[in-house]
Amino acid sequence: QVQLVESGGGLVQPGGSLRISCAASGISFSTAVMGWYRQAPGKQRDLVANMDSRGTSNYADFVKGRFTISRDNAKKMVYLQMNSLKPEDTAIYYCYTSDVWGQGTQVTVSS
Repeated sequence: QVQLVESGGGLVQPGGSLRISCAASGISFSTAVMGWYRQAPGKQRDLVANMDSRGTSNYADFVKGRFTISRDNAKKMVYLQMNSLKPEDTAIYYCYTSDVWGQGTQVTVSS
């Protein structure tokens, strides 16, 4: 069965950086499209970024130039490097692939 486990969330000051990770199991990771979504309280869950098996990435406009998605196929890991964080980036960040969601990791941007 497919399992996704996120880690690396936490509290960071505005302007700071954070990298979150997602460990995948039970899938053919090297061929999977991997994505990061986020959901703030009272808001819908939105796509943040995704990356296909060839390494082609796609970003939401609200993170372009600040966030970078990457993957390590050998380790079955996907990462989201978040720079220049803003308070409005505060949300639970979820890893997603093949109709499966991780449990999420909380990112809070606050002084």
